Amino acid sequence: MQHKVIINDLGLIDYKKAWDIQEKLFKEIIDFKIANKELYNNKQKNSNNYFLFCEHPHVYTLGKNGSENNLLINNKTLQSKNISFYKINRGGDITYHGPGQIVGYPIFDIENFSIGIKDYIYKLEEIIILTLKEYNIYAERLKGAAGVWINTPDKKKISKICAIGVRASRGVTMHGFAFNVNTNLEFFNYINPCGFTDISVTSLEKELHKKINIDEVKKKLIEKLSFVFN
Repeated sequence: MQHKVIINDLGLIDYKKAWDIQEKLFKEIIDFKIANKELYNNKQKNSNNYFLFCEHPHVYTLGKNGSENNLLINNKTLQSKNISFYKINRGGDITYHGPGQIVGYPIFDIENFSIGIKDYIYKLEEIIILTLKEYNIYAERLKGAAGVWINTPDKKKISKICAIGVRASRGVTMHGFAFNVNTNLEFFNYINPCGFTDISVTSLEKELHKKINIDEVKKKLIEKLSFVFN
């Protein structure tokens, strides 16, 4: 069975504005599901699924189980560097968003896809892994740590190229992935990315030694999204 996903590219947008849009769609789907259950089976319909693309101005976000100790600069430094900071309601620890990074927010009713949250995260990782394969980059998962990773040239260390953090309630998801394409990696120096103190972070630009066309990458991500989620 094929599923419909409504895709919207928000462009460069303030983090809080994008968060508000997510929350609105998230509530819409949950309210629809609650009302739907009151109907006879032959009257019930599938809820909508949304996928938002965007980039954000410089911002750090801290997941609900994260530690503020993983932010390595104080408020004064944040202000001087024009970086926003939000404590948010997703899983995971601290991460960075900024220009040149593709952020994907799927607001999915995963019951439409007959999957649970673990399979959902696996599929998000698979979208990134398959997209990187288009650029001849081999990527992998790391046990116990959501996201997508690649080997450094000496194979002695791995670098994170995509962070994943989600929230789910009543089978509906929000938040999603942050895929480093042309990201300024300097901003990761001011945090312990995802709570790790011993990892490096990379980008598509760094691995390929050239600027990458963001729109081209988005098209590839949509192709892989369509394939992975049918």
